[in-house]
Amino acid sequence: MTDHHTPYYDAFEISPVPPPGPDAVAPEPYRGIYGMPAFVTIPTHDLTDSSRFWTAGLGFFELFSIPGTLIHLRRWAFQDVLLVAADPASAPTSEPPALTYSYACVLAELDGIVEACRALDPGAVGEPRDTPWNSREVEILTPEKARIVVTAAKPYEPDSAAARSLAAIGITPPKNPAKEEQQP
Repeated sequence: MTDHHTPYYDAFEISPVPPPGPDAVAPEPYRGIYGMPAFVTIPTHDLTDSSRFWTAGLGFFELFSIPGTLIHLRRWAFQDVLLVAADPASAPTSEPPALTYSYACVLAELDGIVEACRALDPGAVGEPRDTPWNSREVEILTPEKARIVVTAAKPYEPDSAAARSLAAIGITPPKNPAKEEQQP
């Protein structure tokens, strides 16, 4: 059961993702060590090729590696991917897995990620699309056939179709008390 009356609260202070807007700036890659609250593990038959696509195309960096076994990739804090050597006895698959991994970027980064991935593999990149939940997304298929969705929040426009879609499921922005106090 969905509770459409759950109060909304702003929790951007606990996330590396900046609030959406035309002046949103992506945080620097995060090189600190922390207990990872969640991560994805992706088997690959070619660690070098997979790492090159993730770093040159998707904007991750190699935090560390265990040669021939594992490469720990990261972008922002809490955007962790472990590429692991696939079982040599298993055949590479041509089909993407049922699982999809999504990660956030800022809107100004999305076109650059699309261009970088298309330069590495033109057939691996879909067309960016706007969603009813007020983001722009693109699906990318990596060399190991992982389905990746890169998503960027769009600035909230109160009169937009996305705002109406969100309101229909009970998501509305909080009232800004500072603005209310300024009104006559």
